[in-house]
Amino acid sequence: MVLWIIFPISLSLLSFIGTWTVYGLAFSNNHVCSLTDWGRDNNCTENKSTGCCLVPTISSSGTNLPENSLFTATINSGAFLFLLFSIFHHAHIMEKHACHSMLSKFAVVFGMVAAAGAFTAGNCNPGYLSLLHYLGAGISFVCVCFYTVLLTDLTRKCVLTGYEKFLYPLRVTSTVIQIIVTICYTILFAQEEYFYIHLSAVFEWMLSVNLELFELSYAVEFFFFSSFMLSNLLSKREEEKPLMMTLS
Repeated sequence: MVLWIIFPISLSLLSFIGTWTVYGLAFSNNHVCSLTDWGRDNNCTENKSTGCCLVPTISSSGTNLPENSLFTATINSGAFLFLLFSIFHHAHIMEKHACHSMLSKFAVVFGMVAAAGAFTAGNCNPGYLSLLHYLGAGISFVCVCFYTVLLTDLTRKCVLTGYEKFLYPLRVTSTVIQIIVTICYTILFAQEEYFYIHLSAVFEWMLSVNLELFELSYAVEFFFFSSFMLSNLLSKREEEKPLMMTLS
């Protein structure tokens, strides 16, 4: 059904528009520094917490009022849609290439854990529950890396659309970027110097945009998706049901 392509498009656009709107609100209220300004002297430090701006990460953009409500709503909605995205893609694999069901199940697990981590990060304000927030975000970032690797491998092994020869190299590139930038982001985020922390914020936004483009590429798969595939996922396939001997 053609209308199913709205799902990955909605997931990608919701995350993109929501997070950048939150950043725009935070910046307009002087809650975060500008992403393009690397030499701000009034960034918040341990000795200065008022009259200053936070490093412009996705998380810090949603720390203060009024943007924190939109931040929570965006992350929660994105996490829920990402969870459904993982399940729907698994249903497609089970319908077309059940021989790769185990690999797809591993992908679903990583997708679910990534969604749970994002949900935790979105509902734990980094200004008050920083440990839970960063723990959830860290789990989500790591699981997303594994998830993109598994889905890219499934793209190589499973013909779902007939366009895999174009989609596979694009997803390989996106997956490599996701892994490398995640490592760089993690290393730089742990630094104390503002320049490196600011650079880690830029990498975090790159991770977000890269994942959104990765998700958007699945509009091709969802063009060939149907509700029938979900019904098969919820019920036993006919060949798995025990044969019933009826007596005449």
